[in-house]
Amino acid sequence: MPHPHRMQPKFPWRYLLLVVVPLVVAVAMSRHGLPIAEVMTTAPASATAPAAGDAHGPLASPLARFLLQLLVVLCVAKGAGWLLRRFGQPAVIGEMAAGLLLGPLLFGALAPQVQGWLFAPESLGALGMVSQLGVLMFLFVAGAELDLSSLNGRRGFALLVSHAGIALPFLCGVLLAFALFAEHAPPGVGFAGFALFMGVSLSITAFPVLLRILSDRGIAQTAMGRIAIACAALGDASAWCLLAVIVATVQANGWTTAAVSLAGTLLFAVAVLALARPWISRREITVEREGRALIALLLLALACALVTEALGIHALFGAFLAGIAVSGNARLRHLLVERVEPFAISLLLPLFFAMTGLRLRVDGWQASDLLLGVVVIAVATLGKGAGTWLAARSAGMGNTDALRLGALMNTRGLMELIVLNLGYEMGLIGDRLFAVLVIMALVTTAMTGPLLDLIERRARR
Repeated sequence: MPHPHRMQPKFPWRYLLLVVVPLVVAVAMSRHGLPIAEVMTTAPASATAPAAGDAHGPLASPLARFLLQLLVVLCVAKGAGWLLRRFGQPAVIGEMAAGLLLGPLLFGALAPQVQGWLFAPESLGALGMVSQLGVLMFLFVAGAELDLSSLNGRRGFALLVSHAGIALPFLCGVLLAFALFAEHAPPGVGFAGFALFMGVSLSITAFPVLLRILSDRGIAQTAMGRIAIACAALGDASAWCLLAVIVATVQANGWTTAAVSLAGTLLFAVAVLALARPWISRREITVEREGRALIALLLLALACALVTEALGIHALFGAFLAGIAVSGNARLRHLLVERVEPFAISLLLPLFFAMTGLRLRVDGWQASDLLLGVVVIAVATLGKGAGTWLAARSAGMGNTDALRLGALMNTRGLMELIVLNLGYEMGLIGDRLFAVLVIMALVTTAMTGPLLDLIERRARR
């Protein structure tokens, strides 16, 4: 009998020939082929090969289509993020832009048939649900990152600056609504709901994106960085409370229903912040219990999201509230940032950007819409910057630092897209205005870095 070592095959082609090829042929014949005799007697072999778009093709199953969508979205988003980082912008701006370009704005214009097949409306159900889960997890982490202890010693300043940075652009948005209501409000929407939403959409500051801009510039731990973080944290929480009131008012059938919904949400928020947050803050988590703690945190986020959705507000508010409840425990906050945030930002949020881009409709655009986009960007930037600058100067901050703070508070980013999608789903804004406001969110976020550079050059001179 030959020695065992001498019986080892010397060439990998033997394995390919004797194992891989028969299996591949068998699977192919069983899935797509016909018996040889039938093929020879009825039709040529080419006639039995399924087309790529055929109902029985290899990409016809819902799972295959979803995986292909996921692959395309992630590749385009990460490529655009890498490209934008080369130009000194945060990667999230490139991912936001990539999501918009996958819709009718670029992909649909260059290859309408391919885009229409890949992102067919009937195939977007799974993509939409997963993207909503990504937004929930993102807001959960964003709420956890709101370290309210950072307000110690600067609570009065942060309250004044953040609320002034909301009030003035909110007023500008309401005034802008007078000019836009007749042409851009969907049928059946009252002026109050439209105007209030316009005010909120111009008032948002993207706290998580702001953190990344400060970290990329190495100023997160400076005095300016800590002040900006405190103002953005308080402003974010205040803006979401204001948005919750507007959502409850608009979605309710009457003032009684709205009052009940708001009262229930307020009681739930008080219970979470007054009872759950102190208890969570006192918990000490060992390394061995991190896995169980993470599962408990995710269940908390989903439960809070379910409660606020049932109360008629929105699931997003519950996830954000759950994050604030966790924010008092530094160990749990670090656990979320380390374990959940990379998954939500890297995998799930690009799907949300893609869904936002697929909602854009540019076929009815006119030259006046481009002018409207310029006006909205100017009003949003001036309102946010001027409100922040005036409040900071009145509190004794120097002119250059007040300008820096105004530029940082003008960062809207992902938070703005979440708000805009919420308003679009509720029917408060139409297709054309939705596209204009989405572009405004992208432009004002991308402006932050160049504005800071301009202020620095001016200060050096």
